[in-house]
Amino acid sequence: MNLYRIQNINCPLDHDEHYLRGRVAREIGVGPAHLAEFRIERRSIDARDKRDIRIVYTIIAGLESPSRSLGSKAIAMPPFVRYRFPGPNPQSAVGDGKRAIIVGSGPAGLFCALTLAEAGWRPLVLERGDQVEARGAAIASFWSGAGLDTDSNMQFGEGGAGTYSDGKLTTSGNDEAGRNRRVLEDFIAAGAPAEILFSSRPHIGTDYLVKVVRNLRTRIEEHGGSVRFRSKVTKLLLDGGRVSGVELDGGERIDARTVVLAIGHSARDTFSSIAAAGIPMERKPFAMGLRIEHPQEMISRAQYGEHWNHPALGAADYKLTHNAADSRGVYSFCMCPGGYVVDASSEPGMSACNGMSDFARDAANANSAIVVSVRPDDFGGDDTSPAGVLAGVEYQRRWERLAWTAGASALPVQTLGDFVRGSASSRLGDIVPSTRGTYALADLNTCLPDFVASGIREALQSFDKKIAGFARTDAVLTGVETRTSSPVRILRGDGMQSSVRGLFPCGEGAGYAGGIMSAAVDGIRVAEAAAEFMGGES
Repeated sequence: MNLYRIQNINCPLDHDEHYLRGRVAREIGVGPAHLAEFRIERRSIDARDKRDIRIVYTIIAGLESPSRSLGSKAIAMPPFVRYRFPGPNPQSAVGDGKRAIIVGSGPAGLFCALTLAEAGWRPLVLERGDQVEARGAAIASFWSGAGLDTDSNMQFGEGGAGTYSDGKLTTSGNDEAGRNRRVLEDFIAAGAPAEILFSSRPHIGTDYLVKVVRNLRTRIEEHGGSVRFRSKVTKLLLDGGRVSGVELDGGERIDARTVVLAIGHSARDTFSSIAAAGIPMERKPFAMGLRIEHPQEMISRAQYGEHWNHPALGAADYKLTHNAADSRGVYSFCMCPGGYVVDASSEPGMSACNGMSDFARDAANANSAIVVSVRPDDFGGDDTSPAGVLAGVEYQRRWERLAWTAGASALPVQTLGDFVRGSASSRLGDIVPSTRGTYALADLNTCLPDFVASGIREALQSFDKKIAGFARTDAVLTGVETRTSSPVRILRGDGMQSSVRGLFPCGEGAGYAGGIMSAAVDGIRVAEAAAEFMGGES
C-alpha cells in the first residue's frame, strides 16, 4: 500500500467525516472509494478568525496503487517506524538480586517498569503510597477535613502527582525512536481516549487516569514485574562506589545492583536522604505563584467568540507569557479548562495548591497557575553540602508554611482586586471557587516573595490585554503553587547513571522531565540504559 500524508486540510466547524474524506480524496486525485486507509494524524483548531473558526487536519491516507496526480498538500510517506526496545533481553531467568528496583510509580517509574517487564527483566516497583483506589479515598478524606496522610496524597501514591491533574500529554522534539507514540499507544491500550493520538493538545483527565495507571500496573505484573505499595525507601545501600540495594522505612533491606530513582518532584525526605548519602546533586531553578480562576464561559468566549459553545471546540484553554520589568519570566502553567483547584499538600503544617480536570473539562471554572521564575540566587545555598543543595526545598517549604498560616490550615484565597490592593479579602465576588478541599479568605501577599507578587501583578495587566476580563477584580486567586518542578537535579552522566554505579536518576523528580509525557519517555530511555547495564553485568 502507498501511504500519503495530507497536511493543512481545513474544514468548517460543522463538517463530518464524509466531507473530510472527500477533501482528502481530491488532494490525492482519486475518488473517496479508492481510499484503502484513512486515519487522522493530527487535529487542531485555528481560531485566528473568530468569525470563521476552522478545524485543521493532517491525514494519513493509503492507496493500493500510486496516485499520479498528488496535490501540493500530499506527501508520500516513508515506512512507519514503530518503537523497538534496543536493549538486551535477559539470557536466563532474572533472580531477585539481579532485577532492577524502581523507586516510585509516577509516569517515569511506570513506563520504566513496563518497558523492562516487557523485555523480560522482571522489575520491582516500590511505591511509598497506596494503590490508586485507596489513594483516592485518602485524598477525598483529606479534602473533607481529615488528617493528611504524608505517604498517600496528591503527590504520592500509584500514578504519582500526574494522576490528579488535567493529564496533559505535551510532546516536543523529534521522535525517531517512536518513544512518544509508544507512550500514547500504551495509554490508549490502558483505557485512555483514542483521540490523544491525534489531538494537537492531548489530555486524559483525572477520571480516566485513575483507570489508566491501574491497568498499566496490571500489564507490568502480567509481564513478570512486581509492584509493592506502602514501601517507602528511606536509604540507598552503597558498596564501594556502587549501589547494592535499598532499605525501607520498616528496616527491610532489598538487594539490587540496579536502582532507578523515579521519585517525583515532591519527595523531599528522599532528596534529603540521597544528599546525605553523598549522591551528586545540584540546585536548579523552578517557579512559584498562585492559581487563578475565571468562569470557563468567559475564557471560551474570549478565545472562540460567538462559537464558544460549539461541540467541536470544547472548553478553551490559554497559554500566556510576560517578561517582567526585573527580567523574570511570568507565565501560565498547567492550565486546567473546566477544572478544579485542589489542595495538593503533602507535609504537615504546609499548604500547596494545584489544578486538575476531568476529561470532559465541564466544570464551571477555568484555572491556571500564574508563576514567576525562581533562581538559585533567590534561595541561596550551594552545591557543596546537603543543606546547600536542598536550599530550594527549604525555600518552597517557607512559603507553604506561610500559606498554611494565612489560611489557618486551609488553602488561602483572595480576590484579584484585593491582591492588587494588598488587603485581605473579606468577601468574594461573582466567581465561586471550584476548590477541592477547604479554603479561607486571606491576603496572599503574605505568603509570596515580593518579586513573585509584583511579577504576578504586572503580568495580570498584560494578560488582560490578551484575554478580555483576565484581570477582573473578582477573579479568584489561591495559594501557593510551589510544585511546578523539582528544585534539585540528581546528576547523571554516561549511560544515564549517577557516578554511583548502578544508580539511574529518572524523570521529573530527578530533574530530567517536566510533565507526564516527558517523564514517561525518560522512563523508557532509562529502562533501555538499565537493561544495557544489567546485560553487561552478566
